[in-house]
Amino acid sequence: MAKNANINIRIEPEIKSAAENLFSSFGITISDAVNIFIRKSLMEGGIPFSVRQPRFNAETEAAMQEARDIASGKIPAKKYHSAHEMIKDITDEV
Repeated sequence: MAKNANINIRIEPEIKSAAENLFSSFGITISDAVNIFIRKSLMEGGIPFSVRQPRFNAETEAAMQEARDIASGKIPAKKYHSAHEMIKDITDEV
């Protein structure tokens, strides 16, 4: 059957880019991934995964966001000249 129906969605540019990078690593496009999701939903009669709120507290959420920001280059990673210097910095924060 020909694929000629369109679905338009709005998404943050950063999320779209991350999804494109992820799916291209599998050799598929976002369109392919959405098709897979919809077909799997139809087979299961609903969303094919559990939809729940994350169970992380505010401190953990902040740490995860900081890690994402470091990984994306939004904030610079700390650098140390020795393990002793790193451990001192960590223990001084507590």
